[in-house]
Amino acid sequence: MFNKKRKVFSVAEIKRKIEQYCIYQDRCHKEVEQKMRDYNLIPEAKEMILLDLLKDNFLNEERFAKSFARGKFRIKKWGKQRIVRELKFKEISAYNIKTALKEINEQEYIKTIYTITENRNAVIKEPNIYKRKRKLIDFLMRKGFESELIYKVVEEVTS
Repeated sequence: MFNKKRKVFSVAEIKRKIEQYCIYQDRCHKEVEQKMRDYNLIPEAKEMILLDLLKDNFLNEERFAKSFARGKFRIKKWGKQRIVRELKFKEISAYNIKTALKEINEQEYIKTIYTITENRNAVIKEPNIYKRKRKLIDFLMRKGFESELIYKVVEEVTS
């Protein structure tokens, strides 16, 4: 009924577009493969472009994992578990995930969980201390922090 005209690109043009896509922001293999799927490339062309991207260092899984972990921790204040879960979803190798987590400074990590717990505690208007703690714990769990660390911090902040 509504036939959309799809623009046809040469392999060189698509390669250039995907290089720009990778330059704009670090990308993982899964994101690049999805982008190539959008262009309906034949498998040989996909393979050729992927090899060129790897060879020219446009695509580097370790660099992506490190910048992802740093960014999500510093900007969104995510915990390590959430970062690991998201990296696994993006099909990053276990070695690269472990390397990425080393980018997070342990003292900064502890300081961050205390800060966001105190801020959240100030916002919660629950008079019942047990319900207040439950809300704090649930919030920190969603952020992806480790449970034993959460219980310790919540106990210290609420007492």
